[in-house]
Amino acid sequence: MTEPLGFPAPLRFATKIAVLLRDDLPVWQRLNVTAFLVSGIATAVPEVLGEPYLDAGDVSYLPMFRQPVLVFAGGKETLTGAHGRALSRGVSLSVFTSDLFGTGHDAANRAAVRAVPTADLDLVGLAVYGPRVAVDKIMKGAAMHP
Repeated sequence: MTEPLGFPAPLRFATKIAVLLRDDLPVWQRLNVTAFLVSGIATAVPEVLGEPYLDAGDVSYLPMFRQPVLVFAGGKETLTGAHGRALSRGVSLSVFTSDLFGTGHDAANRAAVRAVPTADLDLVGLAVYGPRVAVDKIMKGAAMHP
């Protein structure tokens, strides 16, 4: 089976990229947090990136993920549970805490996370990359983002 333009049908990936956002964030923060979180996956797991894009005018564009990114939402307890499950499964993980909304640069972001014990992180978002089954279990209890 082929898609339009003669390309093969989409693959079912053995891995999954998922973002979980706290459901009480304003929309602009959800978008901002998502962008920050997935940037960590792109740099730590380079095999998830596709090839650069090129348009018919020979203008080159940056590569993007080669697979979908699923975005979920849930309450604070959902994030805490997902964080614990992600840590126990050893998947690639990025976190965004509420403290990061008050920092102004990368070093301050890292210092803000470093200052808080793991169990006390006030998570507003996390992103995971790993085997599809493991990511599904990590996201248990979260709803697809509206």
